[in-house]
Amino acid sequence: MNVLIINCGSSSLKYQLINMDDESVLAKGLAERIGIEGSVVKHEKTGQDKVIINDSMANHKDAINIVLKALVDSKYGAVKSLKEIDAVGHRVVHGGEKFAGSVVITDEVVNTMKECTDLAPLHNPPNIIGIEACKELLPNIPMVGVFDTAFHQTMPEEAYIYPLPYELYQELGIRRYGFHGTSHKYVSERVSALTGKSNKELKIITCHLGNGASLTAIKDGQSVDTSMGMTPLEGLVMGTRCGDIDPAIVTFLMNKKNLSIQEIDNLMNKKSGVLGISGVSSDFRDIEEAADKGDKRAQLALDKFAYTVKKYIGSYAAAMGGVDVLVFTAGLGENSGPARKQICEGLEFLGIEIDDDKNNTRGKEVEISKSSSKVKVFVIPTNEELMIARDTKTLAK
Repeated sequence: MNVLIINCGSSSLKYQLINMDDESVLAKGLAERIGIEGSVVKHEKTGQDKVIINDSMANHKDAINIVLKALVDSKYGAVKSLKEIDAVGHRVVHGGEKFAGSVVITDEVVNTMKECTDLAPLHNPPNIIGIEACKELLPNIPMVGVFDTAFHQTMPEEAYIYPLPYELYQELGIRRYGFHGTSHKYVSERVSALTGKSNKELKIITCHLGNGASLTAIKDGQSVDTSMGMTPLEGLVMGTRCGDIDPAIVTFLMNKKNLSIQEIDNLMNKKSGVLGISGVSSDFRDIEEAADKGDKRAQLALDKFAYTVKKYIGSYAAAMGGVDVLVFTAGLGENSGPARKQICEGLEFLGIEIDDDKNNTRGKEVEISKSSSKVKVFVIPTNEELMIARDTKTLAK
């Protein structure tokens, strides 16, 4: 069974074609600058060099059309015919409270996704456009929606409710939803394979650390708390997002700087985080390089990031009554030994001890804790596409 995974952003589209008989990737790629001059598709068939396809893409339908042609191309295609694509799995950012798991996409499901657009105005519209384009271009192929928020629907009410008038939750759905759920779920399931224990026996804290970053507390195999909130802005210091701040700062800045709603939203989402503190970059590699050269603001950005991650680890250990496994994943979590070391320093009282030699690794699935560590610490590269493909395979059948 071949499953095509589609992940639509506002002006981009990531894709993978996976053979679910052995879970091997047949082809993958990225369409960039959709609706913008200079649009391009970077396509790679497994075992071959990457191919650059320069073609105009006015919208996501054009992008998907080019992707489908690339997948059946005689030189660099992965299948001979579109009939060899058995199902399509779509990443959808926000499912609100409507979806506690992945679902087969119907017109009713799409309409419900549209109702959640207010909660994710930057993400859900392109997700929906991708679905509708695929339905038109691949009309007889089953499609499945996999939601970033679904894994966190097991959070107890005291974890997801905000201390605002309860009517705002009832009327507008204002509550913690959480994101990166597909990634947190994937790495937590890998923990079972690596430890030989069921997730229902373990208390796990998963750290998805990249330009966007979140932590999740997983107890008995279920998400019981997560750092992102109603939107991906809450929680950790991130690449360009501020994370947790005093909410009164928003109105203070709007008054003092005469900022509009759009301007304050842009400031918190795109000009803050480690970029705002360091003044160097939103890319941790650039910041680490600047810090190594003595840039004090760059070092402060790294210190602030590690400090907030450390605080969340401690709070989640308290919320679960302990922790058995700590997992690092995503771009920074998988590739930065110094970041992992700085985060774990001072957590020995929780039983977290990492081995410096083992921690000297990038992008590999490996245990980095000392043999004496009461808490096992792993680096596990995430694979959201495979998680989406597995759900799609199960539901499409």
